[in-house]
Amino acid sequence: MKPESMNRRKFLRCGAAMAAGVPLWLRHATPALFAAQAEPPAAKPLTTSLRSNAKVAIVECRTYGPEVRAAFGKSFDLLGGIGSLVKNKTVTVKLNLTATDFSPFLGRPVGETFMTHEATVQALTAELFAAGARRVRLVESTQSKARLRSTLALADWDVNALEAMGRLEFENTRNLGEGTSYSRLKVPSGGFMFSAFDFNRAYEETDVMVSLCKLKNHITAGVTLSMKNLFGITPNALYGDQAGSEEATAGRGPLHNPRGFEHIKLPGLKDGVTQTDPTWRVPRIIADICGARPIDLAIIDGITSMSGGEGPWCGQVAKLKVTTPGVLIVGLNGVATDAVGTAVMGYDNPRAARGTKPFHFCDNHLLLAEQADLGTADLSQIEVRGLAIEKVRYPYG
Repeated sequence: MKPESMNRRKFLRCGAAMAAGVPLWLRHATPALFAAQAEPPAAKPLTTSLRSNAKVAIVECRTYGPEVRAAFGKSFDLLGGIGSLVKNKTVTVKLNLTATDFSPFLGRPVGETFMTHEATVQALTAELFAAGARRVRLVESTQSKARLRSTLALADWDVNALEAMGRLEFENTRNLGEGTSYSRLKVPSGGFMFSAFDFNRAYEETDVMVSLCKLKNHITAGVTLSMKNLFGITPNALYGDQAGSEEATAGRGPLHNPRGFEHIKLPGLKDGVTQTDPTWRVPRIIADICGARPIDLAIIDGITSMSGGEGPWCGQVAKLKVTTPGVLIVGLNGVATDAVGTAVMGYDNPRAARGTKPFHFCDNHLLLAEQADLGTADLSQIEVRGLAIEKVRYPYG
């Protein structure tokens, strides 16, 4: 396979064989990648603002019927309400429509396995408007030139019902979209790999950023929850295989591994970054993105989902299964919320160093985000409200 044709999914498919529990594509990595990593540093004391947001609600929700909205309402109540967060504000909701292929998977609709379910969007949008949101904008960078509204309609979403709730907008953020220029957002900490990113203007022209994701594993990042969901806000036109063209739809190969993409200059990339291993790069990029565009409301759909990977393309390197945790996990800080989500998946220590599941093949982006002062992944510093983690733990393996 030629390097220039290598995108994330093709890259993953090259790892069809498994040996000693290690995917083939990692077996050829440098030995240093598998060296035992030092114990994680002691958790930093939380600032007042981070401590106030280190609250995460876990609520039971077994189906995608009417109980979804009730679960959202209960979650928000447990957090003290969202009126002060969204009233008279523009709220941007990042969906998770990875690959934008709506064919059923594992015998289930994609919303029950690896994509955002329409029912969660309908319920969340209703709650946001009920809490006083002035405008709600649904966003996603798709691998399609179609407008996001058309893509969702193609997936049989009831977009008319969504629009009837209030001032609702859709934006495909794979390129400039409805804007005339990109917004450069800086990473306050200086960044591990990027000092800034150029995003579709929707990610700057908002008051509240919501990440709506699924409770899933990830082949390259261990878990993909609210923080990893924001990896998809990088526009394909600037960070993808076809970067340099506003017509670009291909995935983000240059972010995962720059080999074969040396001709592409990634906006905001710091000088001196030479590491090409995706399991080193992706976790750091996640932390940098979440620093540049912080999450104000993190929502993890664990009603039903999947384990083993993030989508169908992982099937040749992992055993994928439908999961039914039956929970909604909601918090006001992405790091804390994802730490709780990781624990619900059966992983005892969300701060685990590389070499321990679910970060056995990669660096821990939760730990990196914690080091960048984005929040805490230390369960002892997080106030879990509603159901206890022990009551809902659902081992992902």
